[in-house]
Amino acid sequence: MKSREDVVKEMQLVVEQMRLDDIEENPDCEHEFFTCDACGDTKSLAGSVQYGQLRLCNDCVLIAETAFELNQIKDIKELIDAMEDKRLEADCEFLKAEEKRMQN
Repeated sequence: MKSREDVVKEMQLVVEQMRLDDIEENPDCEHEFFTCDACGDTKSLAGSVQYGQLRLCNDCVLIAETAFELNQIKDIKELIDAMEDKRLEADCEFLKAEEKRMQN
């Protein structure tokens, strides 16, 4: 059985390769952005993955796939629920930045 560290290292390589493959297939995707349904951050489409109705950024794909591999989550909804605080934080940061922009 693989150690936790081995699983993480392996997933890092896989997820980074997914990002590089996306850029190779469509160089523009590196500069196309979306709001990640897990973390709430605006991220590049490169390396993102659609899980049903949800799109996760490359960073969250790493978390999700590692958690799946380690049997820490059964479905993507568990990850989305676990990351609710991170999304709220991202929303608050966006609102603060927007308020600052409006004042200038």
